[in-house]
Amino acid sequence: MRAIAVRWAPAALLAAGALMTRGAGTSEKAPLRVPLGEAVPRQIEGFEGRDLAMGEGERSAAGVTDYLFRLYASGSSERTGGFSVYIGYYDQQTQGKTIHSPKNCLPGSGWEALQSDTTTIRSAAGPVVVNRYLIRKEAVQALVLYWYQGRGRVQANEYAVKWNLLRDAATRRRTEEALVRIVVPITQGPNTALEVARRAADVVVQDLDAALPG
Repeated sequence: MRAIAVRWAPAALLAAGALMTRGAGTSEKAPLRVPLGEAVPRQIEGFEGRDLAMGEGERSAAGVTDYLFRLYASGSSERTGGFSVYIGYYDQQTQGKTIHSPKNCLPGSGWEALQSDTTTIRSAAGPVVVNRYLIRKEAVQALVLYWYQGRGRVQANEYAVKWNLLRDAATRRRTEEALVRIVVPITQGPNTALEVARRAADVVVQDLDAALPG
């Protein structure tokens, strides 16, 4: 029975979407309460952040309302490593303008997924599950954590994200959401990279709530 349910889940989701798209078409824009750059601290776990700009073509393709792309590096000569934080915010998702899953974007950028599972981080509401990816491009390996945050939820499962989007559009006229992605180049082993990523995620997931609509 479980195998049958999994097999038909995408079709069921599409059918539900067809019934709920009327609400999605009338969803309201929800602006940020605080700019992303102010909500997320410039210093995390001793790493200093520097904002980077997306190209116009890249931003247009992503369809974001606002974004934060920040590279965190160590200011100490005794400490190596670093990580990047990307947050893409959509104040309203409509047909043709929705969040692009990293599952699709990373392979399109030349990255190969070596391993995928989930891990747990802290949030204001308690522990939450996020996606964990180990990726490679030529000789470079990196660890990626990503999740979807908005409308009172932090989620990893793509199907649950889509279902909640359709339901909230129909019942609450709310579709705003953020994609959060943390990338840590692996220089001292995957376990060390995971620890850095999880500590950064603990900070970002909680501070981002100050920027997102209530």
